Amino acid sequence: MASNPGNSASRGRYADRLDPELWDYIDEVNSWYPPEIIAAPIAEQRAVYDRMCIAFHQGHPEGVTASDGLVATAAHAIPVRRYRMAGKAAAAIVIYYHGGGFVLGNLDSHDDICAEICAGTGFEVVSADYRLSPEHLHPASFDDASAVFEWVASTSTLPIVLCGESAGGNLGAAVAQATRRHSRHAIGQMLIYPGLGGDETGRSYLEHAEAPLLTVADIEFYRRIRAAPGQALDDPTFSPLGDRDFSGLPPTVIVTAECDPLSSDGEVYRDRIVAAGGQAWWREEPRLVHSFLRARSTVPRAAEAFARIVADIGALGRGEWPY
Repeated sequence: MASNPGNSASRGRYADRLDPELWDYIDEVNSWYPPEIIAAPIAEQRAVYDRMCIAFHQGHPEGVTASDGLVATAAHAIPVRRYRMAGKAAAAIVIYYHGGGFVLGNLDSHDDICAEICAGTGFEVVSADYRLSPEHLHPASFDDASAVFEWVASTSTLPIVLCGESAGGNLGAAVAQATRRHSRHAIGQMLIYPGLGGDETGRSYLEHAEAPLLTVADIEFYRRIRAAPGQALDDPTFSPLGDRDFSGLPPTVIVTAECDPLSSDGEVYRDRIVAAGGQAWWREEPRLVHSFLRARSTVPRAAEAFARIVADIGALGRGEWPY
Protein backbone atom coordinates (compact mmCIF):
# COMPACT_ATOMS: atom_id res chain seq x y z
CA MET A 1 0.00 0.00 0.00
CA ALA A 2 2.61 2.51 1.12
CA SER A 3 6.00 2.21 2.74
CA ASN A 4 6.46 3.69 6.20
CA PRO A 5 9.45 6.05 6.47
CA GLY A 6 9.43 5.73 10.25
CA ASN A 7 12.04 8.37 11.07
CA SER A 8 14.25 10.86 9.27
CA ALA A 9 17.11 8.38 9.07
CA SER A 10 14.99 6.11 6.87
CA ARG A 11 13.84 8.93 4.58
CA GLY A 12 17.01 8.68 2.54
CA ARG A 13 17.56 11.26 -0.16
CA TYR A 14 14.01 12.54 0.27
CA ALA A 15 14.69 13.77 3.82
CA ASP A 16 15.62 17.27 2.64
CA ARG A 17 13.95 17.11 -0.76
CA LEU A 18 10.44 17.39 0.67
CA ASP A 19 9.09 20.15 2.88
CA PRO A 20 8.51 19.41 6.60
CA GLU A 21 4.75 19.91 6.15
CA LEU A 22 4.72 17.28 3.44
CA TRP A 23 6.61 14.85 5.65
CA ASP A 24 3.96 15.41 8.32
CA TYR A 25 1.33 14.44 5.75
CA ILE A 26 3.32 11.38 4.61
CA ASP A 27 3.79 10.26 8.20
CA GLU A 28 0.08 10.69 8.88
CA VAL A 29 -0.87 8.62 5.82
CA ASN A 30 1.61 5.90 6.74
CA SER A 31 0.37 5.83 10.33
CA TRP A 32 -2.85 4.29 9.03
CA TYR A 33 -1.02 1.34 7.50
CA PRO A 34 0.77 -1.17 9.77
CA PRO A 35 3.43 -3.24 7.99
CA GLU A 36 1.19 -6.31 7.97
CA ILE A 37 -1.55 -4.55 5.98
CA ILE A 38 0.00 -5.58 2.67
CA ALA A 39 -0.93 -9.21 3.45
CA ALA A 40 -4.41 -8.36 4.68
CA PRO A 41 -7.52 -9.19 2.64
CA ILE A 42 -8.52 -6.53 0.12
CA ALA A 43 -11.69 -5.80 2.11
CA GLU A 44 -9.59 -4.93 5.16
CA GLN A 45 -7.26 -2.74 3.10
CA ARG A 46 -10.28 -0.90 1.72
CA ALA A 47 -11.68 -0.39 5.21
CA VAL A 48 -8.41 1.18 6.37
CA TYR A 49 -8.27 3.40 3.28
CA ASP A 50 -11.87 4.50 3.77
CA ARG A 51 -11.22 5.43 7.41
CA MET A 52 -8.15 7.41 6.36
CA CYS A 53 -10.17 9.29 3.74
CA ILE A 54 -12.75 10.21 6.36
CA ALA A 55 -9.99 11.54 8.61
CA PHE A 56 -8.68 13.78 5.82
CA HIS A 57 -12.12 14.93 4.61
CA GLN A 58 -12.41 18.73 4.48
CA GLY A 59 -16.19 19.04 4.15
CA HIS A 60 -18.02 20.88 1.38
CA PRO A 61 -17.59 24.56 0.54
CA GLU A 62 -20.63 26.72 1.15
CA GLY A 63 -23.21 26.58 -1.63
CA VAL A 64 -22.27 23.13 -2.95
CA THR A 65 -25.11 20.61 -3.11
CA ALA A 66 -24.56 16.90 -3.74
CA SER A 67 -26.99 14.21 -4.82
CA ASP A 68 -26.46 10.50 -5.43
CA GLY A 69 -27.85 8.53 -8.34
CA LEU A 70 -27.38 5.46 -10.49
CA VAL A 71 -26.38 5.01 -14.11
CA ALA A 72 -28.13 1.94 -15.45
CA THR A 73 -26.31 -0.49 -17.75
CA ALA A 74 -27.45 -3.81 -19.17
CA ALA A 75 -25.63 -5.71 -16.43
CA HIS A 76 -25.55 -3.45 -13.37
CA ALA A 77 -25.99 0.07 -12.03
CA ILE A 78 -23.07 2.47 -11.50
CA PRO A 79 -23.33 4.81 -8.51
CA VAL A 80 -22.61 8.46 -9.25
CA ARG A 81 -22.61 11.64 -7.19
CA ARG A 82 -23.50 14.97 -8.76
CA TYR A 83 -22.29 18.29 -7.36
CA ARG A 84 -23.85 21.65 -8.20
CA MET A 85 -23.60 25.22 -6.97
CA ALA A 86 -26.93 26.25 -5.51
CA GLY A 87 -28.63 28.99 -7.48
CA LYS A 88 -25.94 29.11 -10.17
CA ALA A 89 -26.16 27.87 -13.74
CA ALA A 90 -23.10 25.82 -14.67
CA ALA A 91 -21.16 26.50 -17.88
CA ALA A 92 -19.71 22.97 -18.11
CA ILE A 93 -19.81 19.55 -16.50
CA VAL A 94 -16.78 17.69 -15.14
CA ILE A 95 -16.67 13.89 -15.02
CA TYR A 96 -14.35 12.89 -12.17
CA TYR A 97 -12.70 9.47 -11.93
CA HIS A 98 -11.18 8.85 -8.49
CA GLY A 99 -7.81 7.31 -7.70
CA GLY A 100 -6.97 4.25 -5.63
CA GLY A 101 -5.01 1.89 -7.87
CA PHE A 102 -8.22 0.40 -9.36
CA VAL A 103 -8.56 -1.38 -6.00
CA LEU A 104 -9.53 1.34 -3.52
CA GLY A 105 -11.81 4.36 -3.44
CA ASN A 106 -15.47 5.22 -3.92
CA LEU A 107 -17.79 8.21 -4.01
CA ASP A 108 -16.83 9.17 -0.45
CA SER A 109 -13.04 8.88 -0.75
CA HIS A 110 -12.72 11.91 -3.04
CA ASP A 111 -15.97 13.64 -2.12
CA ASP A 112 -14.45 16.85 -0.75
CA ILE A 113 -12.09 17.19 -3.74
CA CYS A 114 -15.04 17.02 -6.13
CA ALA A 115 -16.98 19.54 -4.05
CA GLU A 116 -14.05 21.96 -4.11
CA ILE A 117 -13.68 21.60 -7.89
CA CYS A 118 -17.39 22.41 -8.18
CA ALA A 119 -17.05 25.48 -5.95
CA GLY A 120 -13.84 26.65 -7.60
CA THR A 121 -15.13 26.42 -11.16
CA GLY A 122 -18.88 26.81 -10.80
CA PHE A 123 -19.22 23.71 -12.98
CA GLU A 124 -21.29 20.64 -12.28
CA VAL A 125 -19.18 17.65 -11.25
CA VAL A 126 -20.18 14.01 -11.66
CA SER A 127 -18.09 11.51 -9.68
CA ALA A 128 -18.13 7.93 -10.97
CA ASP A 129 -17.98 4.90 -8.64
CA TYR A 130 -16.56 2.38 -11.12
CA ARG A 131 -16.11 -1.30 -10.29
CA LEU A 132 -12.86 -2.28 -8.57
CA SER A 133 -10.30 -5.06 -8.86
CA PRO A 134 -9.64 -7.86 -8.10
CA GLU A 135 -13.34 -8.75 -8.09
CA HIS A 136 -13.80 -6.99 -11.43
CA LEU A 137 -10.84 -7.24 -13.80
CA HIS A 138 -10.19 -5.06 -16.83
CA PRO A 139 -12.15 -3.85 -18.75
CA ALA A 140 -14.75 -3.46 -15.97
CA SER A 141 -13.46 -0.11 -14.68
CA PHE A 142 -13.04 1.23 -18.21
CA ASP A 143 -16.50 0.02 -19.21
CA ASP A 144 -18.03 1.81 -16.22
CA ALA A 145 -16.03 4.98 -16.91
CA SER A 146 -17.26 4.91 -20.50
CA ALA A 147 -20.85 4.28 -19.43
CA VAL A 148 -20.80 7.31 -17.15
CA PHE A 149 -19.45 9.41 -20.02
CA GLU A 150 -22.25 8.19 -22.29
CA TRP A 151 -24.83 8.95 -19.59
CA VAL A 152 -23.53 12.48 -19.08
CA ALA A 153 -23.35 13.03 -22.84
CA SER A 154 -26.97 11.94 -23.27
CA THR A 155 -28.50 13.67 -20.24
CA SER A 156 -26.67 17.01 -20.22
CA THR A 157 -26.11 19.58 -22.93
CA LEU A 158 -23.17 21.15 -21.09
CA PRO A 159 -19.61 20.92 -22.47
CA ILE A 160 -17.79 17.96 -20.90
CA VAL A 161 -14.40 18.05 -19.17
CA LEU A 162 -12.83 14.72 -18.21
CA CYS A 163 -10.86 14.74 -14.96
CA GLY A 164 -9.07 11.84 -13.34
CA GLU A 165 -6.56 11.36 -10.55
CA SER A 166 -3.99 8.51 -10.47
CA ALA A 167 -5.91 5.38 -11.57
CA GLY A 168 -8.73 7.73 -12.49
CA GLY A 169 -6.32 9.61 -14.74
CA ASN A 170 -5.79 6.37 -16.63
CA LEU A 171 -9.56 6.04 -17.04
CA GLY A 172 -9.98 9.67 -18.09
CA ALA A 173 -7.33 9.34 -20.78
CA ALA A 174 -8.74 6.02 -21.98
CA VAL A 175 -12.25 7.48 -22.23
CA ALA A 176 -10.95 10.57 -24.04
CA GLN A 177 -9.19 8.36 -26.58
CA ALA A 178 -12.20 6.06 -27.05
CA THR A 179 -14.69 8.92 -27.46
CA ARG A 180 -12.62 11.44 -29.40
CA ARG A 181 -14.97 11.16 -32.41
CA HIS A 182 -18.15 11.07 -30.34
CA SER A 183 -20.66 13.81 -31.19
CA ARG A 184 -20.39 14.95 -27.54
CA HIS A 185 -16.64 14.40 -27.14
CA ALA A 186 -14.92 16.12 -24.23
CA ILE A 187 -13.74 19.68 -24.80
CA GLY A 188 -10.84 19.19 -22.38
CA GLN A 189 -9.21 16.74 -20.02
CA MET A 190 -7.30 17.23 -16.77
CA LEU A 191 -5.14 14.31 -15.68
CA ILE A 192 -3.64 14.44 -12.18
CA TYR A 193 -0.56 12.23 -11.60
CA PRO A 194 -2.04 9.61 -13.95
CA GLY A 195 -0.76 6.09 -14.45
CA LEU A 196 -0.82 5.69 -18.23
CA GLY A 197 1.14 2.47 -18.65
CA GLY A 198 4.44 4.12 -19.47
CA ASP A 199 7.88 2.63 -19.97
CA GLU A 200 9.30 1.67 -16.58
CA THR A 201 12.81 2.43 -17.81
CA GLY A 202 11.71 6.08 -18.08
CA ARG A 203 13.28 8.91 -16.12
CA SER A 204 10.96 9.12 -13.12
CA TYR A 205 10.51 5.35 -12.80
CA LEU A 206 14.25 5.01 -12.27
CA GLU A 207 14.85 8.17 -10.26
CA HIS A 208 11.84 7.74 -7.94
CA ALA A 209 11.41 3.97 -7.83
CA GLU A 210 11.24 4.12 -4.01
CA ALA A 211 9.42 7.43 -3.60
CA PRO A 212 7.25 8.02 -0.54
CA LEU A 213 3.60 6.89 -0.87
CA LEU A 214 4.04 5.24 -4.29
CA THR A 215 6.83 2.94 -5.46
CA VAL A 216 7.39 1.09 -8.72
CA ALA A 217 6.57 -2.10 -6.81
CA ASP A 218 3.19 -0.60 -5.88
CA ILE A 219 2.53 0.30 -9.52
CA GLU A 220 3.35 -3.24 -10.64
CA PHE A 221 1.06 -4.69 -7.95
CA TYR A 222 -1.88 -2.54 -9.05
CA ARG A 223 -1.28 -3.40 -12.70
CA ARG A 224 -1.19 -7.13 -11.99
CA ILE A 225 -4.26 -7.15 -9.78
CA ARG A 226 -6.28 -5.34 -12.44
CA ALA A 227 -5.21 -7.40 -15.45
CA ALA A 228 -7.27 -10.27 -16.77
CA PRO A 229 -5.35 -13.36 -17.96
CA GLY A 230 -3.59 -12.62 -21.23
CA GLN A 231 -4.05 -8.87 -20.86
CA ALA A 232 -2.18 -7.00 -23.62
CA LEU A 233 -0.19 -4.18 -22.04
CA ASP A 234 -0.46 -2.10 -25.21
CA ASP A 235 -4.27 -2.16 -25.09
CA PRO A 236 -5.09 1.58 -24.99
CA THR A 237 -8.10 0.98 -22.74
CA PHE A 238 -5.66 -0.55 -20.23
CA SER A 239 -2.56 1.56 -20.94
CA PRO A 240 -3.41 4.79 -22.80
CA LEU A 241 0.25 5.23 -23.79
CA GLY A 242 -0.07 1.94 -25.66
CA ASP A 243 -2.24 3.67 -28.27
CA ARG A 244 -0.73 4.31 -31.70
CA ASP A 245 -2.91 7.32 -32.53
CA PHE A 246 -2.91 10.44 -30.36
CA SER A 247 -4.69 12.69 -32.84
CA GLY A 248 -8.06 14.26 -32.23
CA LEU A 249 -7.75 14.36 -28.45
CA PRO A 250 -9.22 17.28 -26.51
CA PRO A 251 -6.98 20.01 -25.10
CA THR A 252 -5.16 18.26 -22.28
CA VAL A 253 -3.44 19.37 -19.08
CA ILE A 254 -1.40 16.80 -17.17
CA VAL A 255 -0.14 17.58 -13.68
CA THR A 256 2.35 15.29 -11.96
CA ALA A 257 4.47 15.32 -8.81
CA GLU A 258 8.25 15.62 -9.03
CA CYS A 259 8.89 12.76 -6.58
CA ASP A 260 6.58 10.20 -8.15
CA PRO A 261 7.60 7.32 -10.42
CA LEU A 262 4.58 8.07 -12.64
CA SER A 263 5.70 11.59 -13.55
CA SER A 264 7.29 10.51 -16.83
CA ASP A 265 3.94 9.15 -18.03
CA GLY A 266 2.58 12.69 -18.07
CA GLU A 267 5.59 14.02 -19.93
CA VAL A 268 5.42 11.32 -22.61
CA TYR A 269 1.66 11.69 -23.02
CA ARG A 270 2.10 15.44 -23.53
CA ASP A 271 4.77 14.86 -26.14
CA ARG A 272 2.66 12.37 -28.10
CA ILE A 273 -0.41 14.61 -28.21
CA VAL A 274 1.66 17.58 -29.35
CA ALA A 275 3.44 15.45 -31.96
CA ALA A 276 0.01 14.46 -33.31
CA GLY A 277 -0.96 18.12 -33.69
CA GLY A 278 -2.98 18.50 -30.50
CA GLN A 279 -2.81 20.84 -27.51
CA ALA A 280 -1.26 19.46 -24.34
CA TRP A 281 0.53 20.91 -21.35
CA TRP A 282 2.49 18.96 -18.75
CA ARG A 283 3.37 20.48 -15.39
CA GLU A 284 5.56 18.68 -12.86
CA GLU A 285 4.89 20.17 -9.43
CA PRO A 286 8.20 20.46 -7.55
CA ARG A 287 8.86 18.84 -4.17
CA LEU A 288 5.56 16.97 -4.11
CA VAL A 289 4.65 13.26 -4.06
CA HIS A 290 1.86 11.07 -5.39
CA SER A 291 -1.54 11.74 -3.75
CA PHE A 292 -0.70 15.36 -2.88
CA LEU A 293 -4.32 16.46 -3.45
CA ARG A 294 -5.15 15.06 -0.03
CA ALA A 295 -2.43 17.27 1.47
CA ARG A 296 -3.90 20.50 0.10
CA SER A 297 -5.21 21.71 3.46
CA THR A 298 -1.88 21.46 5.31
CA VAL A 299 0.90 21.66 2.70
CA PRO A 300 1.27 25.06 0.98
CA ARG A 301 2.84 23.56 -2.16
CA ALA A 302 -0.08 21.12 -2.48
CA ALA A 303 -2.62 23.90 -1.93
CA GLU A 304 -1.01 26.02 -4.65
CA ALA A 305 -0.87 23.05 -7.04
CA PHE A 306 -4.54 22.25 -6.42
CA ALA A 307 -5.50 25.90 -7.03
CA ARG A 308 -3.70 25.73 -10.39
CA ILE A 309 -5.54 22.50 -11.23
CA VAL A 310 -8.92 24.05 -10.45
CA ALA A 311 -8.06 27.13 -12.52
CA ASP A 312 -7.04 24.91 -15.45
CA ILE A 313 -10.28 22.91 -15.23
CA GLY A 314 -12.16 26.20 -15.28
CA ALA A 315 -10.33 27.37 -18.40
CA LEU A 316 -10.83 24.05 -20.21
CA GLY A 317 -14.56 24.08 -19.41
CA ARG A 318 -14.90 27.59 -20.82
CA GLY A 319 -13.21 26.47 -24.04
CA GLU A 320 -10.06 28.46 -23.25
CA TRP A 321 -6.53 27.14 -23.59
CA PRO A 322 -4.75 28.22 -20.38
CA TYR A 323 -1.26 27.91 -21.93
